Amino acid sequence: MNGQYVTFTSDGLKIAGVLTLPAGCGPDKRAPAILVLHGFGSNKSSKTVTQPCEFLNGLGYATLAFDMRGCGESEGEPARIICLDQVADTRSAITFLQGQPSIDPKRIACMGTSFGAAVTVYTAGVDDRIAAAISVGGWGDGEKKFRAQHPGPEAWAKFSAMLEEGKRHRAATGKSLMVPRYDIVPIPPALRGHVAPGSVQMFPHETAQSMYDFRANEVVGKIAPRPLLLMHPAVDSVTPTQQSIDLFGHAGQPTELHLFSGADHFLLAEDSKRELRVLSDWLAKYFPA
Repeated sequence: MNGQYVTFTSDGLKIAGVLTLPAGCGPDKRAPAILVLHGFGSNKSSKTVTQPCEFLNGLGYATLAFDMRGCGESEGEPARIICLDQVADTRSAITFLQGQPSIDPKRIACMGTSFGAAVTVYTAGVDDRIAAAISVGGWGDGEKKFRAQHPGPEAWAKFSAMLEEGKRHRAATGKSLMVPRYDIVPIPPALRGHVAPGSVQMFPHETAQSMYDFRANEVVGKIAPRPLLLMHPAVDSVTPTQQSIDLFGHAGQPTELHLFSGADHFLLAEDSKRELRVLSDWLAKYFPA
């Protein structure tokens, strides 16, 4: 199956994506579709996007992978990654898919990894056009996530000081204070090879603030009775596992939570046979192709 390069608009910005259709679908046989969202400052070429898309296409689903505004090939202020803007882009992607003649407009699901997982959950909570949601290594409370990612008084004081300095810098200069990627979301050096080429490396402080303020926990309960799948490494060196456990606690039913031992944050980027079996079985039950 060959993906088709597509564009759609979100808040007047051109968003770049790749739409892949399964064999045999068309206006007389519309396919269910799954949006696959990339992670923090990443893009549609990430393995956490391309490998799930290939797997889902093989199961008979159409997929749409796209670059959020400010990322990859999409328009928007480069590196300005704001959570609610990404929710808006995801909702625009749903509208785009609903207008495609080969897509069943009532059978559109959304999945994402890490940052994309948080955006998936939040979008599904506020937009009932999403028929099913899948969160891989996601989070539901920005402040609690950051406190666990910057543990101890010294690390937390450094992170908090960055947020305050960003506000002062903006007030004094009218410009954003730029912050390195790993000062916002620490990733162990051994895992950094999973960060997709072309990913954003410096972000305005407003990005960190928007993540701090983001609360998917507040809307996850609104997804029910639509199905939700939460997948997370049992020990995650990037996004604390407790974040998915807390999402499960706030969610309605049907919701499933699966924790995987022997895996780390980039759960679907490499040899993920166990995880993909869980995903396939869940889809067959709750969102069959």
